[in-house]
Amino acid sequence: QVEPKRQALREATETLNNANTKLAEVKALVADLEAKLAKLMSEFDKAMAEKNAVMAEAQKCQTKLDMAQRLVNALSANGVIWEQTVERTGEELVFIPGDTLIACSFASYVGVFTRQYREQAVSNFTKFLQDKNVPLGPKPDPLGVLANDAEMAAWAGQGLPSDRVSCENGAIMTNSQRWCLIIDPQLQGIVWIKNKEVDNGLQITRMGHSKMLNTFEVGLDQGKSVMIENMGETVEAVIMPVVSRNTIKRGNKKVVKLGDKEIVLKDSFRLFMQTKLSNPHYPPEIQAETTVINFTVTEDGLEDQLLFLVVKLERPDLAKKKSELIQQQNEFKVTLAQLEALLLEKLANAEGDILDDTELILSLEEAKKTSDEVKEKVVYAQETEAKINETSEFYRPTGSRGSLLFFLMCDLCKMHTFYKYSLDSFVMVVTRAVNSVTLRKPKEPKQEKVEEEKPEGEDEDGEDGEDGGEEKEEEPQEEEEEEEEIIELEGKELKQRVVVLENVITYFVFSYTRRGLLDADKLTVVSMMLFKILLRAGKVSHEENTILIRAPPDPNPPPIPDMAKSWLTETQWAQMKSLESVDAFKKSGKLLESLEQDALGWKRWFTEEKAEIADLPRSVRDLTPYHRLFLLRILRPDRIGGALTQFITDNLGTDYIEQPPFDMEQSYQESTCITPFFFVLFPGVDPTPVIEALGRKLSITEANGRLINISMGQGQEKVALDALTKSAREGGWIMLQNI
Repeated sequence: QVEPKRQALREATETLNNANTKLAEVKALVADLEAKLAKLMSEFDKAMAEKNAVMAEAQKCQTKLDMAQRLVNALSANGVIWEQTVERTGEELVFIPGDTLIACSFASYVGVFTRQYREQAVSNFTKFLQDKNVPLGPKPDPLGVLANDAEMAAWAGQGLPSDRVSCENGAIMTNSQRWCLIIDPQLQGIVWIKNKEVDNGLQITRMGHSKMLNTFEVGLDQGKSVMIENMGETVEAVIMPVVSRNTIKRGNKKVVKLGDKEIVLKDSFRLFMQTKLSNPHYPPEIQAETTVINFTVTEDGLEDQLLFLVVKLERPDLAKKKSELIQQQNEFKVTLAQLEALLLEKLANAEGDILDDTELILSLEEAKKTSDEVKEKVVYAQETEAKINETSEFYRPTGSRGSLLFFLMCDLCKMHTFYKYSLDSFVMVVTRAVNSVTLRKPKEPKQEKVEEEKPEGEDEDGEDGEDGGEEKEEEPQEEEEEEEEIIELEGKELKQRVVVLENVITYFVFSYTRRGLLDADKLTVVSMMLFKILLRAGKVSHEENTILIRAPPDPNPPPIPDMAKSWLTETQWAQMKSLESVDAFKKSGKLLESLEQDALGWKRWFTEEKAEIADLPRSVRDLTPYHRLFLLRILRPDRIGGALTQFITDNLGTDYIEQPPFDMEQSYQESTCITPFFFVLFPGVDPTPVIEALGRKLSITEANGRLINISMGQGQEKVALDALTKSAREGGWIMLQNI
C-alpha cells in the first residue's frame, strides 16, 4: 500500500519538476519579451516626444508668423507715415537749426506785434539768414516748428480762435520760458487761458488787490496757475521776483522771495498777466522779463467769428452741425496724435521678442482699429464740413462788413479818447440787427416758456417734476418747429438776403455808434465808413482814396498862369497837378492845361455859392460824384461837407444823415442787465425826467424802491455799493450822477 503511494509521489514530483522547468522557460521568454517591449516603448516615447517637440515648434512658428502678420497689419498705415517722416526728417535735418532759430526768435521778440509786422519781421530775418548762407527750408514757418495740428486743435477746443495769429499766440505762450503778459482788449485770450488752465487750479487776482499776495503764496506753494487780470502799465515791486523768475537754490529745491517770505517754487506753477489796454507802454524791464503777446482780435479772425454768428442766426441747423464737426475734427486730431504716440511708446518699451508679447500686439491692433475708424470719420466730417462751408460762404460778405465796421469803431479813439467800444457790445448789436429781419418766428415758443417758468418757481417738488416732464416732451416739438421755420434760400434770393443783412448790420452799427458821437464828428465817421465800404467792394482804389484825403501837392508843378493867380493859390495849383495821376482825370486830358485854357469856366464854377451841385467845366463834366469830391477837396473845401452829405445820401440813404431824436424807450429795449447807460451831459441837460417817465411806465419808481437816484460825492461810495448789491440781487434801476 505504501509503494504505490511512493510511486505516485515520484510521478507527481517529476511532473512538478517538468512543469517548473517549463515555467522557468516561459518566464525567461516573458522576461525577454518584456525587455524588448520596454525598449520599443522607450523608442516610441522618444519618437513621440520628438514629434511633439517638432509640432510645438511648428505651432510656435505659425503663431509667430500670425503675430508677425498681425503686427505688420497693425503698423501698416503708420509704417508708411513713419517711413515718410524719417525720409523727410533726414532731408530736413540740414534745415532744422535755421528753422529753429527763426522760430525761437519769433517766440522771443515778435509776439507783441500785429500780423503784418510779424510777417514782415520774419521775411526780413529769413532774408538776412539766407544772405549769410544759413541753411533754411523752402518756406520757414515758425508756427509749424512751435506747434503741431493736434496741439492747435486742442487749443481750439479750449476756446482759442483758429485764425493764424491766434494760433501763433498760443504757440508762443506754450513755448515761452518767461511768464506771458497778454494784450487782450477783446478778452479772447483770457477766456482761452481760463479753459486751458482749469485743471491746474487757476487762481485769478488783480494788481493791488488786498489778497493778491495770499493768492501768489497758494499758487507758488501748491503749484497752481495764477493770473493777474486787467493790469495797468505797472507791476508792484513785491511780486517782481516772481515775474522776473529770480529763484534761490536751497538744496534740490527752488525758492522765490515774496515780500518777507521765501516760498518753494513748484514746477507746475504758471503765471499769466493780462491787460485790456490796446496800446500799453510798459517799462523796458517788464518787456525784458516777460513775453508780451498781442491777442488783439484780427480782421480775418473777427470776420470768421461774425460769419459763424450770422450763419447761426440765419441757419441754426448748419451752425450747430458745423460746430459739432469742428469739435469732432479737433477731437479726432488729438486722438490720432495720442494713438500714434501710444504706438511708438509701446514699441519703444517692448522687451525681448516682440512677437511673444501678445498683449502688445492686441493693443496695437485695437489702436489700429480705432485709428482707422477715426480716419473714416475724419474723411466723412471733412466732406460734410466742405458742404456746410460752401453754403456758409454765401454769408461771407456779412462777416466781412461786420469786421470792417468794428475796426472802424476801434480807430475812432484816434479822433477822441472817449470813443471806445467792446467786442461783446458789438456782437450784441450785430445779433440784434440780424434778428430784426429774421425769417423765422421763434416768439411764440419763447412766450410759452416764460409762462411755464413762472409757476415752476412757486410749485412744490412733485409739481416741479411734472413740469419738467412736460418740458421734456415739448422740447423736441419746439426744435421741430424751428427746423420747419428755417427757409433755405438759393440763387438770387440768397444773394438778395445777404445784401439785406449787410445793409441792416451797417445801419444798426452806425446807429449804435452815432448815439455816442459828438455832432462835429458824425459826418466824418459816416464818410470814413462809406469810403471803407467802397474800398472793400473794389469800387475805389486805395491810392485814389489817399489822394482824396490828403490832397498832396506836386513837388514840381509848372508855373501858375497869370489869369489864375487871382483866384488860385500856389498850393491849390500844385494839388491840381497831383490829380493828373488819377485815371479819371487822365481821360479828359491834362487837368492843368484844361484849367489854363478854360480859365473862365473854372473860375465861374469856383465862385458858385453851391459848387457841389453846380455844373463843372466842360472838360471834367463827365466826372463821377466820387471824383467830383477831389475838385471840391482842393478848390472849394468849404463845400466838401455838403458834397459828402449828398454822396452819402446817394450811396447809403438819408437814414445815415438824418438822425432821429433820442428815444429812451428804444435804448432801454436794446440794453441788458450787464450793460449800463452812460450819459455824457452838457450844461443845462438832465436825463433824469426821461428816465423817471420810462420807469413809471414799467412800475419802477423811487416810491416803490425800485429806482434809486444817488448823487455821487464824498462818502457816497458805500451807499452806491450797497445799492448796487441790493438791486443786483432783487432787481431795480440805479442812477449814479456826477461820476
